[in-house]
Amino acid sequence: MSKLFAIGPVEMHEETLEIGGKQVPYFRNEEFSQLVFSASAGLNRLLFNEKGELILLTCSGTGAMEATIMNCFTKEDNLIVIDGGSFGDRFAQICDTHEIPFKVVKVKQGETLTRDMIDELIADEKFTGLLVNLNETSIGQLYDIKMLSKLCKEKDLIFVVDAISAFLADEVNMSKYGIDAVVLSSQKALALAPGLSILALSEKMLNRVSKIDPKSIYFDFKDYLKNAERGQTPFTPAVRIIIELEDMVKRLEEKGIENIIKETNEIALYFRRRIKEIGLDYPSYPLSNAVTPVIFKDENAEEVYRELIDKYGFTVNPSGGENAKKMFRVAHVGKHSIEDTEELVLAIEEIINNKK
Repeated sequence: MSKLFAIGPVEMHEETLEIGGKQVPYFRNEEFSQLVFSASAGLNRLLFNEKGELILLTCSGTGAMEATIMNCFTKEDNLIVIDGGSFGDRFAQICDTHEIPFKVVKVKQGETLTRDMIDELIADEKFTGLLVNLNETSIGQLYDIKMLSKLCKEKDLIFVVDAISAFLADEVNMSKYGIDAVVLSSQKALALAPGLSILALSEKMLNRVSKIDPKSIYFDFKDYLKNAERGQTPFTPAVRIIIELEDMVKRLEEKGIENIIKETNEIALYFRRRIKEIGLDYPSYPLSNAVTPVIFKDENAEEVYRELIDKYGFTVNPSGGENAKKMFRVAHVGKHSIEDTEELVLAIEEIINNKK
């Protein structure tokens, strides 16, 4: 039996798989509009986006990141980008491509992001916004949202949070932390098929978007917001995934977001304790509940990764670059339990013992 312990796509629930096996319906009608209204309202509640709006984009998370930059900022802005890995670097690449002025706070391998690191960068310059991947998925570091929120409030910065892998695993409360835009994708903790991304915009950000004209037809937020008034999108959406989303949001609300985060935290802590017990390790910087980077001192992570697939049917996330041999990442979001996690740990233990 195969099982995904990857951070996206994640192991999906039976209810979602059942929806995925049905004929895709026609969508330019009242029935589909009601699904969109229901899913959007539920997600706004889960994000505590009390006066804001939601945009559904048929694209990957990177598409949503780029669309956010295009619609929320101009060449008159000056942004702070937190770059602790490949996804932080992606924000920087997007800003560079669209000629949005920015400065990077570089978080080196093994470092923990601190307020001092940001203050050192911004001491003598005026900035208008801050971009952060709340969980830098490539290394699993969870940045301090309280510290970042306080900074943005003190400096009057537009606060944009990529919560693609943090949502439903860690606290993402737009009202509490003054977040102006949240980027989500369907294939992480929402446990849906890939292909749908979601933008949650605060009331403050909606006002900003209304004054910006992006050089794009497909990614013009004003067009999406206008169509959202009737429960539709400007172009053909990922119809099936929106149906999956509406069903999932209902089940998430019924369970309660605090309970979901608590359950994910328990699985993550269990896994980290057991990994230590079998002689492996994980980084000392703050970790998201969503994923654990597992450190292999013998630098045989690639071999263990391949054997987990070939012998046990368990898929985890390999790491790239300098971390390829040293580390892989194990997700705790999606359809997982303590029992599933223990099976994975036992498989890893057997593989590393056989290599001694």
